[in-house]
Amino acid sequence: MDKTSLTRRGLLAAASAGTIAAVSHSIPAYANITKKASKLAALGGRPVRKNKSWPRWPHWDQEVIDSVVKTTKSRIWCRIQSSSGTVPTFEKKFAELTGAKFCVATGSGTQALHTCVEALGIGPGDEVITSPYTDPGTIASILAARALPVLADLDRQSYQLDPADVEKKITENTRAIMPVHMMGQPCNMQEISQIARKHNLKVIEDACQAHLAEYQGKQLGTIGDVGCFSFQSSKTLACGEGGGIIGDDEELMDRCYTVHNHGTSRRGRTEVAGPKYRMNEFEAAVLLGQLSGVRERFLRRNRNAAYLTSRLKDIPGIVPQKLYEGTTSGSFYLYATSYLKEHFDGVERAKFLKAMAAEGVSLSPYIRQGLHREPWIDHILSQNVYKKMFSEQRLRSYREQCVCPNCDRVCQEMAMIWASGPLLGTTEDMADIADAIEKVYENRDQLRSI
Repeated sequence: MDKTSLTRRGLLAAASAGTIAAVSHSIPAYANITKKASKLAALGGRPVRKNKSWPRWPHWDQEVIDSVVKTTKSRIWCRIQSSSGTVPTFEKKFAELTGAKFCVATGSGTQALHTCVEALGIGPGDEVITSPYTDPGTIASILAARALPVLADLDRQSYQLDPADVEKKITENTRAIMPVHMMGQPCNMQEISQIARKHNLKVIEDACQAHLAEYQGKQLGTIGDVGCFSFQSSKTLACGEGGGIIGDDEELMDRCYTVHNHGTSRRGRTEVAGPKYRMNEFEAAVLLGQLSGVRERFLRRNRNAAYLTSRLKDIPGIVPQKLYEGTTSGSFYLYATSYLKEHFDGVERAKFLKAMAAEGVSLSPYIRQGLHREPWIDHILSQNVYKKMFSEQRLRSYREQCVCPNCDRVCQEMAMIWASGPLLGTTEDMADIADAIEKVYENRDQLRSI
């Protein structure tokens, strides 16, 4: 099949609904090709995948090197030296790539999120509802403004914020919702946007894992008031560290620029309190060097994800991430599944992961526990700034509401693939992943012996 013969909409239909015929064209199921492999590799059997490497990440090639060398020789190493340097150039190109009108590049995804919180005037006494299942940078962006991160529970199947629980957590102090597009797949933005309009709240999309993903005809990051991205080394567009903000509201994006530039506006006047969050020219040079191939790599991950989902859909106990209706493409920063131990004779996930690693396919549990179980909550509740800005009753109820049972289940069940590099592999590489999972499932009676 020609690599361009599937549309993004078709790819995601295959990935989420099991339209197998379009993607499982040549690789037979594990049981048909290695039927006799009845002993798990962890117990001395032959592994499904041996002495094979995955595509390495982050991506680099001569184009990236040339871009960095050009920047080095230019001696323009800071964005304020030139309006046509690599950072302003990247901002323009990334806005075009995402379909946004404006972009402000920052030093990290966390910096991008905090910049937006400040630009929207959110601060002490205000609340922002977000996910407990995310990188700590999400809540750090809210805490840095001395606002209160309110954690809503998840939809267990999608690993995304549950809109119903989001609405339950709204108070008179709520100013914004910060949905996190986990694994690079869209949240239920239709319902979240409706809730935000109903309660007059801002929406800051944490799209740090979700480059180029599309929902209902719009790229993630362009649905809310602002969208934030990370370009950290593991992301599908990477420069070591780095971040970006996109949006269509020129006045708001101008405020984002002012905040991230230590409070100094494009007019050269120091107008507000703000940190120094500027992206440097070398980070932008690395990003610019990757842009020519970023779309092709994105489409390849979607094709491979669709193939994997088609292969896994009939294996009990391994359930790929649910994608919401309207999801037309995903970033696939991670390819995530739930391991349901009841289908593996009750064997705990740790033994399944050990068996998979022995077969040559390493899966990860990802986040050990949700942020609602981390000690930062007790820390902020002991700080004078929070005691001054919130009533004792509110802080007590806040502590009591930090209960997210669905998030707990997701943390216990997650089995995912770090997909930025591996999902750029061949169909045969994807077949190895599916074959290994199928082999372990078919020999699940051996798992207790590992």
